[in-house]
Amino acid sequence: MRVLLIKTSSLGDVIHTLPALTDAARAIPGIRFDWVVEESFAEIPSWHPAVDRVIPVAVRRWRKSLARAWLSGEWRRFTRSLVEKRYDATIDAQGLLKSAILSRYATVPVHGLDKHSAREPLAARFYTDRHTVAWGRHATERVRELFAKALGYPVPTTPLDYGLDRSRLPAHAEAPSDRTVPAGSTINPAADAPATVRGELVDTIHQRGPSPGSGRTRFEGQVNGATAQAVSGDYLVFLHGTTWATKHWPERYWRQLAERADAAGWPVRLPWGNEAERLRAERIATGLATITVLPKLSLSGLAAELAQARACVAVDTGLGHLAAALAVPTISLYGPTNPALTGAWGPGQTHLASDFPCAPCLKKTCGYQPTQDDRSRFDVVAESPLCFTRLSPDVVWKKLEPALSMEVFAS
Repeated sequence: MRVLLIKTSSLGDVIHTLPALTDAARAIPGIRFDWVVEESFAEIPSWHPAVDRVIPVAVRRWRKSLARAWLSGEWRRFTRSLVEKRYDATIDAQGLLKSAILSRYATVPVHGLDKHSAREPLAARFYTDRHTVAWGRHATERVRELFAKALGYPVPTTPLDYGLDRSRLPAHAEAPSDRTVPAGSTINPAADAPATVRGELVDTIHQRGPSPGSGRTRFEGQVNGATAQAVSGDYLVFLHGTTWATKHWPERYWRQLAERADAAGWPVRLPWGNEAERLRAERIATGLATITVLPKLSLSGLAAELAQARACVAVDTGLGHLAAALAVPTISLYGPTNPALTGAWGPGQTHLASDFPCAPCLKKTCGYQPTQDDRSRFDVVAESPLCFTRLSPDVVWKKLEPALSMEVFAS
């Protein structure tokens, strides 16, 4: 059976889809996937052994100049890549208009969420087969259920397995390549993989543990099961970059945490993805001998850094989900967002969620007005957003210390 999967973005959403591929590969022997994904995330599907072709799309870039996308031939190449193969089914796992429109060029039947289950209900009009998937659960579980209903196997109750094949990651961190893969061109990861892993779920990272939020207090998430895989790196990674302004842990706190790590003799590596993040990383690292600002890395290079780390500390960011998929013990910090719905999920994942009165607000801008008491206790500028004052560097370090004292993380 051959299936076309449409899940274009974001980084976290792409990673949330991986366990569903593993479920399908176990339920339907021999099933193969081609995956339509944003060009900036095209490396990720190639790490899963059930994926034959990765088809990059450039919706984000094309939105800026529709005429250029058409005149350059990129759009025609992309649509041709969808129709050149016949599929037994197409699954739009995104549930947005942008992905639903892409499905118009795909082989029927096209499966997707019904109007009550999709983030953009109008998207359901584009599907031949619509499925109800209840809200109120973690995104990964919703995608797993959609796949099961679309492909006709029982909804899995087994612990999730991202299924990533570490042999497809680079041995060392890599800088971004100057070469780009044009939208509509395809990447064939299996062609370069060792014969022993082609089409097989072997040498993968198995995830075990209860659903996120299970047994969770309002403030502190439980560690989701035992940590799978030993890690050999004697360094930490601080994932300080994210999108929304409200999801940023205060820079002052990152600096204080870096000072704690430096005093304890733990090297810390700071990745970055844009100029603002690079400058912040340099400020965090200034004058601390064990703190390193990494060069700009490709997504594969970042994965290689994460895969060998002893542990990570992360805000709510796609790279935090990547760390979870690679079974790296991670302390994830949540202010305005709800980890029970979109938190990094897997073994060794600890969710620290603010219990501030307005958290989680799920807002990109903070509307909280500091009280007089807030102003007397906090620097309302340097410690903004104030929901993160409940997650101080001391709290985070205390949760991080058990991971640092372990020589091996056992399966």
